[in-house]
Amino acid sequence: MLDMDYSPLLLSLKVAAISTFFVFVAGVFIAYLLAKRDFFGKSILEALFLLPLVLPPTVVGFGLLILFGKKGWIGSWLLEWFDFQIVFTWIGAVIASIVVSFPLMYQSAAAAFESLDERLSNAARTMGASEWRVFWSVVFPLAWPGLLAGLVLSFARGLGEFGATLMLVGYIPGKTDTIPMAIYFAVESGQMEKATFWVVIIITFGFSLILWVNWWSKRNIRRFTKS
Repeated sequence: MLDMDYSPLLLSLKVAAISTFFVFVAGVFIAYLLAKRDFFGKSILEALFLLPLVLPPTVVGFGLLILFGKKGWIGSWLLEWFDFQIVFTWIGAVIASIVVSFPLMYQSAAAAFESLDERLSNAARTMGASEWRVFWSVVFPLAWPGLLAGLVLSFARGLGEFGATLMLVGYIPGKTDTIPMAIYFAVESGQMEKATFWVVIIITFGFSLILWVNWWSKRNIRRFTKS
């Protein structure tokens, strides 16, 4: 029987949960701010938001290393003024997960907001509702199915992040060993049973999340068409 250390599972869940929180807040806010607004350079801005989707994870990790490394633009400042570094810490794994999963949340939120009927929001405004109340009482509930899909996909992406994380934080057992790291280095060291165990765990998580989102979406579509 395998003598397993379950720290990769706990660390992966922690990294994915924290990164998803920030991604959800930022993605919803930015998508709502840009939804149904046209201005010069919007396409360029959105292309930058979605760029991590098409770049190799190692390229994303290299960019993060340039920013947060000990001699990086932000990393050197943090080290000099606060004696704090991002590289080789779980916080770096969170940052890497935020960057690679943000495009999924932004894209889902933007699609959800842009598909809403603006007449519903305008009706609420004519009744004296503030923009804050319009958002929470009209826009957010109607956009929630799309937002939830982005939330789950972002969590799953953060859970499975590997390339950018490896570039930024390396592999330190008990400190930066997420599940994808544990799989890679278990294979490298010939521990195939250990690698298989973590592969089954992360496939189960990913499959369950996608299955639940599909079920939830179909259920709500049926409820909507019946009403």
